[in-house]
Amino acid sequence: MSPESTGQNDHYLRVFWRAFRVWRGNRPFWAGLFTMVGGLPIAYFPYANMHLGNVTLAMSTTAGAGSLIIGVLLITLGLTMWFHHIVRVFAGIAAILLALISIPVANLGGFLIGFLFSMLGGALSVSWAPGEPKPDPEPVGAVDSAAAGNGLGAQEPGSEFHTTAAVSQQPEQYDTTVEVDGGRHRAG
Repeated sequence: MSPESTGQNDHYLRVFWRAFRVWRGNRPFWAGLFTMVGGLPIAYFPYANMHLGNVTLAMSTTAGAGSLIIGVLLITLGLTMWFHHIVRVFAGIAAILLALISIPVANLGGFLIGFLFSMLGGALSVSWAPGEPKPDPEPVGAVDSAAAGNGLGAQEPGSEFHTTAAVSQQPEQYDTTVEVDGGRHRAG
């Protein structure tokens, strides 16, 4: 190895951070995080006690078990968005529905904190799509075949931005052959 090579000399935190960024970029990371953060207050607040001086306020309601189930399901859906991103649309719709159900069941959806985070996470999960690799850019001096065939390839330098080449569109060719059964379905 040459002394100028930095491949082995990277700090382990930098290597970990790069691997984490690649992992995070291949899945709906923020959708899963917001959904899990939304599930925490929904599950926590019905069992929490606030102490104001010597006064203890208990926020527990009769729907404590329902809010615990909703919160745990939201956390599970957030983890599903991270580790099984192929079902991101289902997980997003389920997170939105659970967030809506948490309004009457779990103290206004965890005092609207859990509701808003869960709705945002579900919406991000439904709208997320995996990225496609960018195509390699063409060299600056390259001329496409359509422009060269129209005589636009022999222009003066700098004028390529002032002209437009119209691409002629061909109508689709339809197969007009008749099938043996006269176009009917085999079951019909």
